[in-house]
Amino acid sequence: MTTLYIDADACPVKAEAERVATRMKVPMVLVCNGGLRPSRNPLVSLVIVDEGPDVADRWIAENCGTGDVVVTADLPLADRCLKAGAQVLKHDGEVLTKANIGPRLATRDLMADIRAADPFHRSGGGVAFSRADRAQFLQSLDRVLVAASRS
Repeated sequence: MTTLYIDADACPVKAEAERVATRMKVPMVLVCNGGLRPSRNPLVSLVIVDEGPDVADRWIAENCGTGDVVVTADLPLADRCLKAGAQVLKHDGEVLTKANIGPRLATRDLMADIRAADPFHRSGGGVAFSRADRAQFLQSLDRVLVAASRS
């Protein structure tokens, strides 16, 4: 049976994911370090892990598998989940695959090195999360869950 795992700390699409999971009758697991209220929805469970770097990521990677879907923006976690056989979706609806995760990780590492070398410590913020991103996420999640439930 397919399970939808959400890397819930700072996830902007928890409510949208819950709506899709409910409509498709797919169990959904929110994993975080705390600060979230449990849902009244019987299909949604909340796993609160200990504080610490990557504790929630480690829990998700150890529990997901073939046929599951993981929603995360964390590329190292996405890589681990793909290796476990899960399908991975970012918050903006981008589907991560074994074919595209390598270049994404390399770019992430390169950008971290560039930011670390900036002597002026300039920070440019990212692009704001938009309604179009939410719409794309909903379409992608629907498509990925249907495919996962068939496998």
